[in-house]
Amino acid sequence: MIVLLGLTVLAAPADATERAPLPTCEVGTRYIELTADAPGKAYEVCMRPELSISFFFDAKVARVELPGRQRFRVLEGEAGFGLLPVGEFRDGERVPVTVYFEDGAAPVSATFLLVVHPSRAERQVMVSRQTRTLASYRQGEQQARAEAQQCREENARLQSECSGQGGLTGLIAHEWMGDKGIVAQVITGNVTLRPGHVLDKRKVTSYRAVGPEGRGRVAVQVELFNLGTVAWTPAGAALVGARHEELAGLMVWPLEPIAPGRSGSITVELEAMKSEARGTFTLKLWGAESGAGGVVLDGVTFP
Repeated sequence: MIVLLGLTVLAAPADATERAPLPTCEVGTRYIELTADAPGKAYEVCMRPELSISFFFDAKVARVELPGRQRFRVLEGEAGFGLLPVGEFRDGERVPVTVYFEDGAAPVSATFLLVVHPSRAERQVMVSRQTRTLASYRQGEQQARAEAQQCREENARLQSECSGQGGLTGLIAHEWMGDKGIVAQVITGNVTLRPGHVLDKRKVTSYRAVGPEGRGRVAVQVELFNLGTVAWTPAGAALVGARHEELAGLMVWPLEPIAPGRSGSITVELEAMKSEARGTFTLKLWGAESGAGGVVLDGVTFP
């Protein structure tokens, strides 16, 4: 079976408004500016278990309030603090942390919501309570430009792929497939589903196609059965290697809900050289709504 992926964004299910969606996680340093006219505002920061987060401030910190402190390793300094989440967390959980400043000037405190994300984390957060320096703005501008350029390049690549030929002709035209065609393997028996999910795996198949210059694509298709009582809609995926490295450029298709008591197939695809995507990976799939849960599959390999 050959699967050529496209990105399809569908409307969220009816109960999505009742759940807070996962925030968009920034790449690189996160910059937050506090304002005195919004003292009750809480700033969401992406957190991933077992990855540390560092907060830095331009004012001295008097104290840090963190409910459930025993689930973290905490390192405090006069101008910041670091957190390493080591306890049990559930995807979409929001953990508040409030910082009080020493000088008593407005704003006297700041609250952040650490949102547990299945795959992403904002590792460094720079918080400005006063006017940011020119150097700080320049650093943020350079980072934004780099991210925008990366998005433009990715968008151009996707447009080029979508505007060209589809099917086997598309694979050949992009030099993603050679004379060996597409190799597939059923890996259901080698893949382990971690417990505690409302989704059950039924079948797992992986694919690889390699072109004459060594460029190609890999994909893994997972058939899932929804054991829950509400529909589950996939929102994203991550493939993590044995050394905790993440494969980049993943596409997930289709982004359609799987109804309770029904099965649905989800395919995750990415571009990979012949020598890449080797070894064993963990596939993480998460839902569109906070608290919707997801699925974690260990033992994914590609031909």
